[in-house]
Amino acid sequence: MDELDSAIVAELQRDARQTNRELARRVGIAPSTCLERVRLLRARQVIRGYHAQISSTALNREIEAFVSARIRPLKREVIDAFKAALIELPEVVAVFVIAGDEDFLVHVAVQDIDHLHAFLIDRLSQRREVVSFRSQIVYQSVEKQVRERLPPLTR
Repeated sequence: MDELDSAIVAELQRDARQTNRELARRVGIAPSTCLERVRLLRARQVIRGYHAQISSTALNREIEAFVSARIRPLKREVIDAFKAALIELPEVVAVFVIAGDEDFLVHVAVQDIDHLHAFLIDRLSQRREVVSFRSQIVYQSVEKQVRERLPPLTR
């Protein structure tokens, strides 16, 4: 990605609904050039999709938590099946396979503390492969809206 691609990506992260003409004007190129650049960014999987950012409160998800879990046995098929099962649960926002003492970090969003407890006891702990888990409730969060390309390391 060059500087122009980075500028296009940054603008689309700020507002993915803007027209191609507006995007081209903001990054200072012709609309035809902009359209071709965006097509190439999609083809290279730099841009993987567009989405609407929805309020958790509007979806009745007042409580967010991160749940770390250890599973056994640590085999590829067990890891893949666990990931697939978790991401299908309505409470789950994201699933991360991680290194360290735990194997997974699961972001969940639920109505209230009782629903979080029910998720942990009735869904997560009932899975055979789970040997332990712990949860951390989110009080506040700040999410970066625009991710920029990091420069290469210099040594």
